[in-house]
Amino acid sequence: MNIDDFDFDLPEELIAQTPLKDRAASRLLVLNRETGEVEHKHFPSIKSYLSPGDCLVLNDTRVLPARLYGTKKDTKANVEILLLHQQEKDRWEVLVKPAKKVKFGTELIFGDGRLQAICTEEKDHGGRILEFFYKGIFYEVLDELGEMPLPPYIKEQLSEKERYQTVFAKEEGSAAAPTAGLHFTNELLTEIRNMDVHIVFITLHVGLGTFRPVSADTIEEHKMHAEFYHMSETASEKLNKVKQNGGKIISVGTTSTRTLETIMRDNQGVFRESSGWTDIFIYPPYEFKAVDGLITNFHLPKSTLIMLVSALADRETILSTYKEAVRERYRFFSFGDAMLIL
Repeated sequence: MNIDDFDFDLPEELIAQTPLKDRAASRLLVLNRETGEVEHKHFPSIKSYLSPGDCLVLNDTRVLPARLYGTKKDTKANVEILLLHQQEKDRWEVLVKPAKKVKFGTELIFGDGRLQAICTEEKDHGGRILEFFYKGIFYEVLDELGEMPLPPYIKEQLSEKERYQTVFAKEEGSAAAPTAGLHFTNELLTEIRNMDVHIVFITLHVGLGTFRPVSADTIEEHKMHAEFYHMSETASEKLNKVKQNGGKIISVGTTSTRTLETIMRDNQGVFRESSGWTDIFIYPPYEFKAVDGLITNFHLPKSTLIMLVSALADRETILSTYKEAVRERYRFFSFGDAMLIL
């Protein structure tokens, strides 16, 4: 399939630049993937589509203040890096901009020397391996010097760091937020639990795959960057029980979906406690084995994420629904409105 098959027209003013003051105040477009019927709601209405015995699956990853601005030690040239994932202790895979300025052996300085690094390996597409040097605790230094890594299409500064975290964020390690989870408040989650709907947390640390566009002409040629995931024994047991009892598994976000589908694929159709790296790329046609529904935001044209939702509902239905979302002036991308596909 050609990536142009997943293109659509999006007015720039519909790209949400700032989060709503109230997380749960976002709008909700509900798509029935079998009939193509669309309903227009607000996010708390999500409760009316859940039944006792169903399960919501949330990604509890926590975003690192992973964007750092520094200089080259020798030339004082400015560089920007984005931490992607920790390889071992103080060695991290990062994205560098401009990449051509940072070669093997290049030394970098951040925060007047509070944090220093040396490039130990060059990788493709602006990727580098950096080894960091500092005094104290790395994550405390990062909190002091780093910025939240908002996507490039967001031009506004974020006044409150926590607004780019979900209220249930726990496991540090992401280079971006699992944005479908941003709509939930603690109050809404309590109301859902009180409906006897199960809530399960899994972890996928969002990495380079989120920032890398599809560069191949055909989507079959595109390779996803591997991201780390973990599912606990408690989570796997609860999910298996929901499946056995006929409940629906509703995945919150494409990251949760990719994790669930990876684990189900690798364990002969059941959920098991597991950790590892997934580079699963879901696009049409794909037979979902783990999830029955998906809560997600509205995605970029030609992105791997719109390909994933086009595999859950068919491509024509998704593109038609996106056209309606544009007509109805829904807010798009990370700080935008939500969509429920059932």
